Amino acid sequence: MIEHNPYKKLEVDENASFEEIQRARDRLIDGRNNDESYREEVEAAYDSILMDRLRKRQEGRLQVPEPIRFPERLAERSFKVSLPEISPPPSLGLQRLLDTPSFQEVTVSAAVFAGLSGLSVFANSEDLLAFLLALGVGFTVYWLNRKDQRLGRAVLLMLAALIVGGTLGTLLLNVPVLMGLGIQPQAIVTVAVFIAFWLVSSFLR
Repeated sequence: MIEHNPYKKLEVDENASFEEIQRARDRLIDGRNNDESYREEVEAAYDSILMDRLRKRQEGRLQVPEPIRFPERLAERSFKVSLPEISPPPSLGLQRLLDTPSFQEVTVSAAVFAGLSGLSVFANSEDLLAFLLALGVGFTVYWLNRKDQRLGRAVLLMLAALIVGGTLGTLLLNVPVLMGLGIQPQAIVTVAVFIAFWLVSSFLR
């Protein structure tokens, strides 16, 4: 005969968890595996406990753990914790650095730096060259900043172009053909810088 208290039948406390109740049922059944009558009593007690838990839950007398009520929250937290941070591949970073300007943009920047280069070739003083170079610096920073509105990045790219262009211009001073044109060495370096400015401001961002 089934005991009146199903919790006593399964030898568990009324506050036992669902896993503890399951383990108690399995343990009792395994202990008397050949006793079909006893097995039915244990199963009946187990079903009675489940019905009692369901009734209490509907009445609000049994608090359901949050992972059971909201399993998607637990899954979301687990996913966020286990998901590693993946850095973008170098090729993707390079694609973000490159720009595909329109024909009009390339033409405008080319016209500006061609004009500055022409004035530099015919400049008769270092002060004028410095002024023209300052104009080139300002235009380069403006042209880069208008693309992504990132002034710091624009300044860094301009400085990189200035260094590369200055280095290239210094190397060109060793070319006899250029020196035979009668152009000031400072003007050759300045023109090389303007070419670097044009390339960076047009095709990078």
